[in-house]
Amino acid sequence: MTTTPACRNEQLEAAQADFFERYPEYAKTASLDRLREADHRCLDESHQVYLDYTGGSLYGESQLEEHMMQMRSGVYGNPHSNNPTSTAMTQLLEQSRQYILNYFNASSRDFILVFTPNASGALKLVGESFAFAPGGRLLLTFDNHNSVNGIREFARARGSMVSYAPLKMPSLRLDEERLEELLDEADPAQANLFAFPAQSNVSGVKHPLSLVERARKKGWSVLLDAAAFAPTNRLDLTEVQPDFVAVSFYKMFGYPTGVGALLIRKEALTKLNRPWFAGGTVNFVSVQGQLHILSKGEAAFEDGTLNYLAIPAVEIGLRHLQAIGIEIIGERVRCLTGWMLDELLALRHSNGRAMVRIYGPTTTEARGGTVTLNLYDPNGHLLDYRRIEELAGEKGISLRTGCFCNPGLGEIAEGLTEEDMEAVQQLGADANLMSFLRLMQGRGHKSAGAIRASTGLVSNFEDVWRFVSFIAGFRDQTRLAIGEASFDIDSCRIIRDGS
Repeated sequence: MTTTPACRNEQLEAAQADFFERYPEYAKTASLDRLREADHRCLDESHQVYLDYTGGSLYGESQLEEHMMQMRSGVYGNPHSNNPTSTAMTQLLEQSRQYILNYFNASSRDFILVFTPNASGALKLVGESFAFAPGGRLLLTFDNHNSVNGIREFARARGSMVSYAPLKMPSLRLDEERLEELLDEADPAQANLFAFPAQSNVSGVKHPLSLVERARKKGWSVLLDAAAFAPTNRLDLTEVQPDFVAVSFYKMFGYPTGVGALLIRKEALTKLNRPWFAGGTVNFVSVQGQLHILSKGEAAFEDGTLNYLAIPAVEIGLRHLQAIGIEIIGERVRCLTGWMLDELLALRHSNGRAMVRIYGPTTTEARGGTVTLNLYDPNGHLLDYRRIEELAGEKGISLRTGCFCNPGLGEIAEGLTEEDMEAVQQLGADANLMSFLRLMQGRGHKSAGAIRASTGLVSNFEDVWRFVSFIAGFRDQTRLAIGEASFDIDSCRIIRDGS
């Protein structure tokens, strides 16, 4: 039966009243509703529900207008010169650099800031430059993004040992007892690197930032991936002092894309040795002598010509966030995420079986606004998340599905084994996500991917209500089921049909 607009409005109003009663703190974030009306009109005018903030935040009209006004007000050229247009651009770049350091409360006495194309570019700089050597170690966590996982290739090539700290099920939080054992294995006299996300881009788990100091005391340099954390949380680099921090600005405020940053603690510069040089990174180069002398500080890491016209928009974006208040954004995300989790977990088929499996924490304690889930039919069979994304798109709901470049978390969550991974290797050059999914389903596993809904800067209650209503529409649905094995959500175990 089709729901009439009047009935739909009544349902929304009733749900909203219940939400306000359960999350009264939401009222303190009303300024974000005014921001949405003024700066993000296209969302409501086009009836869009945007729930992909972990993929990228949304830019406001005021950011674009201020940046365009800035560009129109002067003449700006390539900064690698001393001519008037180059000097004007250099001044804007250095002003933006200092503003970013101030935003993260990172003193220029203690940190340098390197502009990169994105967070992945920042992470690669650390990987290629860190002093990995035999006797040293690289320690990663199972829920690192692939841009962090890739650092292991540099470590292995130079003879360092690579290990992973596991996660606990079903919370997908770090097994801190095992982590401590792994941290204790380092020889402080060697170059050791511990890399972890401040917030998982899949489970939403916020790992304790106290890990930074704990690891450093045991002889580790620490790389903090703050890409998913910084959009809704305060990162104070006076209170927490990793050696390296990677951030991505479009994830924080949507515009500009193509600019990220690596913040490096000056004491850690001795652990870095760039394996090559490029235009802009050297003070002197000789072809006949085949020698080069790298520039000092951040200049040694900024290859070629920066995205110089976009970088001033980063300062505009940060001022935008500061005017709003990162704590207000975080509080709104907490309230909306809490309600979403409560409602999703309450969904049941007619036979009483749960419809939804949440990957990670089911409360808002020490977690962000990323909610990853899968749907199951009344018999416990997985519903095809790819088709669900298509159906969501038809209703104007932007989600993200797949593995989210985070294979370790998926392997832990789905109980995939080393034997499963060896089976994938047998596929050779034919191995890709689709062949992997087919193989895992054939081996009795339920999924190698999921659905991700993430709230952020200008999310509102109607966004999450429309999403939950959409998910509720799969009650008693069977035609989208895939595979033959069923899944017991309550015990988190796979059950072969007929067993």
